[in-house]
Amino acid sequence: MRMKWKYVMIAAVAASMMTMAACAAKPESGAGQQQAAGAAGGAAQGGTAAGNTGQGGGTAATGSTGQGAAAGTAAPDAAKTTPVNAEAIVKQSCIACHGDTLDGKGSPKKDLTKIGAKLTKEQIINQINNGGNGMPGLKDKLKPEEVNAVAEWLAAKK
Repeated sequence: MRMKWKYVMIAAVAASMMTMAACAAKPESGAGQQQAAGAAGGAAQGGTAAGNTGQGGGTAATGSTGQGAAAGTAAPDAAKTTPVNAEAIVKQSCIACHGDTLDGKGSPKKDLTKIGAKLTKEQIINQINNGGNGMPGLKDKLKPEEVNAVAEWLAAKK
């Protein structure tokens, strides 16, 4: 029993080291980090980082089974996507009408500084996509993930 825990701890340390190596090797890719996290989860549940299975079952290095699978499985396109910078999109698409500080350039109707207190994220998404009340719809100019990022950013302004 005592030896088993030593191996589990060694595997957990090895998985942690793999996580750090994955982070340092490819900071732009989340897949390596998720795979290493799966290794850590699998090792902690009884698998080993070398790919052998223990009582917890599962190949820890791949995160393919056992408890490490949830953290280690990544969508195929997850490594290709980059986070959307909502502020950059707002600066590019919104400041002409809403102002560089989003104060509406003196128009209360265009003021977005506390829009999250007035509208939900879904309402903001609808407004961005379809426009209305003098605002043009932007669904043909912005990608859905950009609209979602901007809406989430604006909804936090309360």
